[in-house]
Amino acid sequence: MQKLLIQGGCPLKGEITISGAKNAALPLLCASLLTMDTVELRNVPELMDITTMLSLLQQMGATTNLRNHATIELSARYISNPTAPYEMVKTMRAAILVLGPLVARIGEAHISLPGGCAIGLRPVDQHIKGLQAMGAEIVIEHGYIRAQASKLTGARILMDIVTVTGTENLMMAATLASGQTIIENAAREPEIIDLAHCLNQMGAKITGAGTDIISIEGVKALHGVSYEVMPDRIETGTFLTAATATAGEVYLRNARAETLDAVLSKLLEAGAIIDFDHNQIHLVMKKRPQSVNLRTAPYPAFPTDMQAQFMALNSIAEGTALITETIFENRFMHVQELKRLNADITVEGNTAVIRGIQQLDGANVMATDLRASASLVIAGLVARDETTIDRIYHLDRGYESIERKLSSVGAQIKRVT
Repeated sequence: MQKLLIQGGCPLKGEITISGAKNAALPLLCASLLTMDTVELRNVPELMDITTMLSLLQQMGATTNLRNHATIELSARYISNPTAPYEMVKTMRAAILVLGPLVARIGEAHISLPGGCAIGLRPVDQHIKGLQAMGAEIVIEHGYIRAQASKLTGARILMDIVTVTGTENLMMAATLASGQTIIENAAREPEIIDLAHCLNQMGAKITGAGTDIISIEGVKALHGVSYEVMPDRIETGTFLTAATATAGEVYLRNARAETLDAVLSKLLEAGAIIDFDHNQIHLVMKKRPQSVNLRTAPYPAFPTDMQAQFMALNSIAEGTALITETIFENRFMHVQELKRLNADITVEGNTAVIRGIQQLDGANVMATDLRASASLVIAGLVARDETTIDRIYHLDRGYESIERKLSSVGAQIKRVT
């Protein structure tokens, strides 16, 4: 079992290059199932979830070629086994994203219900409802989704709730459906836009991505593409929050500020000085941060994937902050671990009250999910003495070489077995 050891008290100073976005790369990998041609993806992060998805695609019959650590060639010309078994998807909810492409391309799919982090329910009913509206026959039995369709037909789909993977799945399926599909109450995340850009370069006809109404005109076939994955906005936000907490100064390369408006606004409110251009963000923090209230909500509001990191920041900020979580019902599991570092946090329903203190104390803590892991890293960076973080396999699902990147800007952090 691997752990991270962090000696706190070192301001982060220097330059970090942001990796490709996990939440953009995963649907883009699945999009390779929509064409018989080769798809080349660049700027793919080296993460556990990416490795799992590649293994899943290979099991289905796709071939993958890792040209270098960040460029992958995929060919799904022959799909021999349209099955995603429980053993391969139980740790990765994004596996549901193969459902739409498989049904659209070959007319069948046998997909285990997804797992992932234990931060709350991840219902797939919107995926199923949308595919059924397009003519798919779907049953759920023995923990699997069985879907069949001779040919999908365009439909008007009103999503009951905003769901990112649901929007992505139905958007991919609709590219090969007959006629027009309208997805209403669609997710608006930048990763949705990235997927639409890639699909359009493959020959799809998608408009409205980034708004709550997406229109897809089905085509007979898609072709290959060479496409670069967008930078990871959550990794970007995590490093900016860490620099703010440690009173540091960082330059983040390959970073898009326009995807982080809500996060940057809160960092400015905390006292950070930020400037940016089209692919770089520069942050300076010269004082103890001010506490900031926030409420998570679908994009473009404050992202739930940054909630835990800001809780760590508020733990050492001046004042009292309220954080309200509206997306996942169990996404406060990091609270108990932060309290082991002497953080003053109380939870009332879906709201956490954080009373900032001058100094956290190092301790042994345990990661409970991906973003909770990141919050513990930030807390460890500002805590007195040493912090040990166990179960960091959660961290490796979403952050590429985080200890190497943090070490390069002055953090005293190392991975041990």
